[in-house]
Amino acid sequence: MDCPWNELSLAFSRTSMFPFFDIAHYLVSVMALKHQPGAAVMAWRNPLSSWFTAMLHCFGGGILSCVLLGEPPLRFLANNTNILLASSIWYIVFFCPRDLVSQGYSFLPVQLFAVGMKEVTRTWKIVGGVTHANSYYKNGWIVMIAIGWARGAGGSIITNFEQLVKGCWKPEADEWLKMSYPAKVTLLGSVIFTFQQTNHLAISRHNLMFLYTMFLVATKSEETFSRRPLPDSCPFVRTEAQASSWTSRCQGLGLAKKGIWGRLPLVPLQ
Repeated sequence: MDCPWNELSLAFSRTSMFPFFDIAHYLVSVMALKHQPGAAVMAWRNPLSSWFTAMLHCFGGGILSCVLLGEPPLRFLANNTNILLASSIWYIVFFCPRDLVSQGYSFLPVQLFAVGMKEVTRTWKIVGGVTHANSYYKNGWIVMIAIGWARGAGGSIITNFEQLVKGCWKPEADEWLKMSYPAKVTLLGSVIFTFQQTNHLAISRHNLMFLYTMFLVATKSEETFSRRPLPDSCPFVRTEAQASSWTSRCQGLGLAKKGIWGRLPLVPLQ
């Protein structure tokens, strides 16, 4: 008989994302879009551009992974149900009378519940991306990491194209130059699940999915509850600071040694 932990994690890994978790993902993504400066005004002036930008936020991971694998990038349009669901969320968020949806979303328990469910979908997307890449390139771990990362964090990685669509591209906000916390934690998850897929990590997939999802939900809920941006409180900050300090010390030590050797007199060989 399996232990309760295995039964719990196995049942969790078999949870369907449709429709409730997908709704939470679309809601959080569209609300993040609406909170951008000028997004609400643009929705009234150019609804088509606003809708397309919202679809990039909702389906950016699938689009980017398809591009990397040479598949049709508009394949997500074939799922009429998800497109209609995401479009409905976009419509009620931007055009609901008296802005009732935004007012309801501003209630903290609603936000905690929604962002927690969205982080669950991130795990499923990473696992799906790693598995899908493995079907093309057997044990090609670099490809698996890239596709898992693209599938899980595509909404934030593809922001450059989104800004081009809106006509407000900002080079200083490039996700490739200054990675956000979701992109970092998704990359970490993609590496972990790739190691598990290639049997370099001795843990079952359902247990790893459960543990990683709990980590995502805990960190995101802490950020939402404390109203602090994750870049100021995420676990990567201390690690990155220590790595930067260690690199600076190594560079300083190397320059010091170079200076010492440069001052030594050269003795000609006999």
